[in-house]
Amino acid sequence: MDPQTLPAPQKALYETIAQKYKVAFEPLTIGDIRLHLLKITDLEQILGGRDPLKDVSDFPFWIRLWEAALVLSEFVAGRNFAPGTTVLELGAGLGAPGLAAAARGCAVTLTDYEELILDFERVSAAASGLDVDCMLLDWLDPPAMEQYDVILGAEILFREEFFTPLLSLLGKTLRPGGAIYLTHDIRRKSLSPFLQMAEGRYAISAQKKKLKSLEEDKEVLLTRLVAR
Repeated sequence: MDPQTLPAPQKALYETIAQKYKVAFEPLTIGDIRLHLLKITDLEQILGGRDPLKDVSDFPFWIRLWEAALVLSEFVAGRNFAPGTTVLELGAGLGAPGLAAAARGCAVTLTDYEELILDFERVSAAASGLDVDCMLLDWLDPPAMEQYDVILGAEILFREEFFTPLLSLLGKTLRPGGAIYLTHDIRRKSLSPFLQMAEGRYAISAQKKKLKSLEEDKEVLLTRLVAR
């Protein structure tokens, strides 16, 4: 992907980002969909000397394309969405699942907690030839929001203190008859407590997906929630 071919607004964003961080576009092919994801290539530039092994909350999870995001992207790419389907991705990070939904004709809003992350998403969307909305979203203090047909989230269940506000947000933003799709590493300890909290409000179904790699096979749980 040649950054010089970006539309002027996103090209300016890219140049601003590239002045501060070492970045590169990572191509991602999902069936007939081809995405170009802008990524930071030097982790230390983001960590600033912090040791993420001491406190997992210090790790900038958004800079990596996690296996759960790949599984969710493939799931979305394989679906036939009705025209006009609206999609909200929470904690979008690099935004692959939401961008896959946009490539399938959905009206997509990518959200995250930091403007820098949204700028990466804006550039990636433009590089992929897609039009999406990007919105700053704090789960603890969300703005008034519209409702969506589909809500997506990959590896968003890290901190249990966010479960209650997340459930509140889901309740407000899921359109009646809509569905929530979440993907997480099957070993994630916070997954079970969240689903236990959610099962009073949602009918929950799940299926395991396996990703093979040279390093180790990964199992990801794809969970579907629909309001009772």
